[in-house]
Amino acid sequence: MTILACAEHCLAWRHQGESHTIWETNTHVQPILTNPKRRPMPTAIKLPQSCGSGMGREKEKQRQRRVAGCYSFLTASQAGSRMMASHSSTGPMVMLAPKTKTKKKHFVQQKVKVFRASDPVLSVFMWGVNHSINDLNQVPVPVMLLPDDFKANTKIKVNNHLFNKENLPGHFKFKEYCPQVFRNLRERFGIEDLDYQVSLTRSPPVKGEGQGEGLFTSYDRTLVVKQISSEDVADMHSILSEYHQHIVKCHGSTLLPQFLGMYRVSVESEDTYLIVMRNMFSHRLVVHRKYDLKGSLVSREASDKEKVKELPTFKDVDFRNNMQKVYVTEEQKEKFMEKLNRDVEFLVKLKIMDYSLLLGIHDVGRAEREEEEAEEPSCEDEGEAENGLNAAPQVGSFGTSPEGIAGYMNSFKPLGPGEFDPYVDVYAVKSAPGAPQREVYFMGLIDVLTQYDTKKKAAHAAKTVKHGAGAEISTVHPEQYAKRFRDFISTIFA
Repeated sequence: MTILACAEHCLAWRHQGESHTIWETNTHVQPILTNPKRRPMPTAIKLPQSCGSGMGREKEKQRQRRVAGCYSFLTASQAGSRMMASHSSTGPMVMLAPKTKTKKKHFVQQKVKVFRASDPVLSVFMWGVNHSINDLNQVPVPVMLLPDDFKANTKIKVNNHLFNKENLPGHFKFKEYCPQVFRNLRERFGIEDLDYQVSLTRSPPVKGEGQGEGLFTSYDRTLVVKQISSEDVADMHSILSEYHQHIVKCHGSTLLPQFLGMYRVSVESEDTYLIVMRNMFSHRLVVHRKYDLKGSLVSREASDKEKVKELPTFKDVDFRNNMQKVYVTEEQKEKFMEKLNRDVEFLVKLKIMDYSLLLGIHDVGRAEREEEEAEEPSCEDEGEAENGLNAAPQVGSFGTSPEGIAGYMNSFKPLGPGEFDPYVDVYAVKSAPGAPQREVYFMGLIDVLTQYDTKKKAAHAAKTVKHGAGAEISTVHPEQYAKRFRDFISTIFA
């Protein structure tokens, strides 16, 4: 029996809508449904030629078309096996094109960050920091910083922005200054880029009680975002190279502010300059008293308006009048003064003055009493953050932030009253055993961008006329300022 006769005997087919059915007469009835859109068409079928009259040749062609159509409804393996079985002994092999495999694509929906903040400037700031860190992660860390890195910047301009328009303005610009330099500084201060990103973008920065104008803290209270002027940006550029060298020499151990990033946000043609620093106070231990000390007694007392605040900022005269002292061990005092002298010498070299020592005091006994009182009411009033996330633990509680710079602490033993992690609260010092009361001190230098320029010289001349040449005015030459400052700070210890 020829191959065509065999195929005609064994197979019959019919067209039913969009599916095709094949019956096999030699065994049992088995419908095989295939998708016509995916059926593999044979590319070359060699069939035996028949001889005879013209009518015979026409019938032969019809049979060939019927057989080829039948096989096209089967998969390549089915058709190949059937045709090879039918002509293994009587006819030539039928070759079918192999079925090509196509890689299946899986599309995963991207997780979208909302960047919702009450202020559009903060929303753009969060968006920009997130974009900046994502871009930096694609760039290899340079072996060494070049002079051009201290002048570099990246800019992004967004127009007709429709995505997330409920939270972001339609037109804005974002600029980051010296991204590679600040990336290197974050590394030297022990802050991972992803933790930095989470602390600033998971929830908007908040303005806390008693904070100055244009001063915000990250939602986990580990970072401070400060609004500065364009002149401050220029001053920062002028000292950034020397500041970086100083941090390298002291291996990140400093009382100076830890500068982590500097940005410009432009919304509605208005520029806002922001600088990010590590928070000198703790993210979990509440500060009960706060002092800003310069070593001058002229006009250095908190005003009556300041004193009625929940957390007033007291000054040099208040420190003396309150008989305040810092109770630390002699070893801790020596370490602190060594850091202070090294940092002050650096500021003198740059002709910087008018800086202050920020002193925050955490009263451990008071915090324990407040914690006990807070546990008595029910916890039904727990709120949620603005983005639908759980609110960060209240300052003074013994909880820790779920993510960000302080997030890793969850995997370690919980901290008790007055305890802190020195890798997170780098400005903290415990009171000495035997001190009148258990306290934790937070001490660091602030306002270090003021250089002794023409304005300071004019202010110094005016105050000298008003108070006399021997008065302890704050605006003096950088060398005089440094000596007076160090002498005063050495007296604050018990």
